[in-house]
Amino acid sequence: MSGMARISRNDPDGRAAVDTARPGGGTGRRDPAASADPTAAGGPDRRRRRAVAAVLAGVLVLTSGSAPLLPAALNRVTSIAFSIEAGGHRPGWSGGSIPYSWGGGHDAAPGPSYGTCQGYTGRIRPCPATTTLGLDCSGLARWVYHLAYGRDVLGPGNTDDHVRRLTRVPADQARPGDLVFYGKVGKRTVKTHHVGIYVGGGEMVNALRTGTEVRIDPVTAVKGLAGYFRYLPPLGPEATPRIGAVDRPALRDRPDALPLR
Repeated sequence: MSGMARISRNDPDGRAAVDTARPGGGTGRRDPAASADPTAAGGPDRRRRRAVAAVLAGVLVLTSGSAPLLPAALNRVTSIAFSIEAGGHRPGWSGGSIPYSWGGGHDAAPGPSYGTCQGYTGRIRPCPATTTLGLDCSGLARWVYHLAYGRDVLGPGNTDDHVRRLTRVPADQARPGDLVFYGKVGKRTVKTHHVGIYVGGGEMVNALRTGTEVRIDPVTAVKGLAGYFRYLPPLGPEATPRIGAVDRPALRDRPDALPLR
């Protein structure tokens, strides 16, 4: 569609995933079979997670003279994700819980934004997206990675667009800071409906659906796990590695690059 970007929409109520389009952006859609809220965020838990975020942020300093526990960029992704979930202040957000907004996070610059009601089928009426400053699942991932890398590495688009800019890693090699996608990701077919930021221990920070806030959920909270994916910064003059491009010489010696199956 000329001048239009394809958008995958989350179904706020777990009934039907909708594809639509609007100029300049897109979102991921949640799986219709996603479970109900398994863990409501509480005050003590949020304070604990804020402390964890502070500890993770300190890892970069503590490990500066030795081998880090995680790649530095993934450390930053995890720390930032925990901080956002805990309501911390970040550029573009003054602090506090960030609500899910259908289409939020897809303005020209990453970060919380007002969403869209185009294609909205949720139970909450009238559609609150156009008056809700927040993020959807891919908008959250885009913003966190922008803050961690200092530039918009995931770029505009929906979860299908984002996963094409990443490299699959085996589940047993997934590290906190990787992205976990849901749907189908193959050599010829990419059809995803949700993404979360893996934070270890079988959990992810994600924006799940209308009526929730950015929070921590088990990776099993959404059905159809497609796998774990990692952003590999370009080596030399080549472009960002794509999910089907592991034969490129720049990736042959990278043990965390796994071809699509």
